Amino acid sequence: MSTSELGGTALPQERRIVTEIPGPRSQEIEARRTKAVAAGVASSLPAYVVAAGGGILKDADGNQIIDLGSGIAVTTVGNSNPRVVERAAAQLSAFTHTCFMVNPYEGYIELAEKLNALTPGGFDKRTVLLNSGAEAVENAVKIARAHTGRDAVVVFDHAYHGRTNLTMAMTAKAHPYKAGFGPFAGEVYRAPMSYPYRDNDAAGTKVSGEDAAKRVMTMIDKQIGADNVAALVIEPIQGEGGFIVPAEGFLPALVEYARANGIVFVADEVQAGFARTGKMFASEWEGIEPDLVTTAKGIAGGLPLSAVTGRAEIIDSVGAGGLGGTYGGNPTAVAAALGAIEAYEQDDLVARALQIGEIITERVVRLQTEHPEVGDIRGRGAMQAIELVARDSIEPNPDLAKAVAAYAAKNAVLVLVTGTFGNVLRFLPPLTISDELLNEAFDVLEEAFADALG
Repeated sequence: MSTSELGGTALPQERRIVTEIPGPRSQEIEARRTKAVAAGVASSLPAYVVAAGGGILKDADGNQIIDLGSGIAVTTVGNSNPRVVERAAAQLSAFTHTCFMVNPYEGYIELAEKLNALTPGGFDKRTVLLNSGAEAVENAVKIARAHTGRDAVVVFDHAYHGRTNLTMAMTAKAHPYKAGFGPFAGEVYRAPMSYPYRDNDAAGTKVSGEDAAKRVMTMIDKQIGADNVAALVIEPIQGEGGFIVPAEGFLPALVEYARANGIVFVADEVQAGFARTGKMFASEWEGIEPDLVTTAKGIAGGLPLSAVTGRAEIIDSVGAGGLGGTYGGNPTAVAAALGAIEAYEQDDLVARALQIGEIITERVVRLQTEHPEVGDIRGRGAMQAIELVARDSIEPNPDLAKAVAAYAAKNAVLVLVTGTFGNVLRFLPPLTISDELLNEAFDVLEEAFADALG
């Protein structure tokens, strides 16, 4: 499939190596960065981008890099998607800001209507627009606490929910997200996640989704008390934790438990939402209907925007003035989101995500056949990952992940390393990438494994 069929781009859709990566010009810019930008802001590949579109990132030296990251699942509709650009440009020429809490505008309402219709569940819904995924998660917790009158929040092993104080408490991994930044917000409790690749009981039997859910329920009942829990917050497919897809039955059992105990079930769809998994939302794969859904990343084609959408009676339990923010629902970002949703729907990007998933699965199965260090293959649609381990073991192999990603970067393919153990390669290409580019990227990854493993 060509990118012209999916919105098109003026950028030639070919991998191109002009200089070493990063090249001389990028290195010059990087030298300026060290004197101007906080050291705590790191970059996976300091090849400075000057143009992007389809499945290509063009850097300051003229190198063209195949993009398997989408800015961490943000440019799902492709960089500078024409539908996004057209709507955002029209809004920029009209006005840039009024603050919806002062002078409202129709675009905010139109987007809320869209999100109310698109998110899982046929019940009456409301939406609040915000700026980032972390802000959306934090507001979901605020809403759940206001609705229930309870304090406790249950999250999961391997979870990632953001970098604010509360969402750092909700995030599992210490380095680099939490170390040195405490103390964190209280009344956050961590439950065991369903992690099929590593989830065995004492007898070595794989733990079912239902049994994994029972572990969570027991932990809540015995250590917290269900009647103290305001919200259960979970990523239907965990992102930074390593693209962990819970065992079938785990999520529905937790939803049932939450309903029975008056707990607000929050699906953090910040990374998995908006066609990424081959459904509009990952929750749809098991037919669950969350009380609240948090979204960001793929919502607005690259502009900063997030949302909390969910049951009207829950969200409306917060009084006037209790939700909002100066930039929440910025008019240009809202316009971009309406363009992105138009692309998802009219360009059939849900189906495209499934096609991409089939190609990736075929290629990584081939890798696993040749290299048993590919311990697990998992994900859905265009949200796929491989977990790398030591040969004849399930011991995490972060050194191999780093080596493969570094080789790929030098050869103009961007792939991101993730996971609690730093041993997972994740594949998040724009849904506008061509089949040809996608296969070429995996040709390079095959070379990377051969180089690293000999």
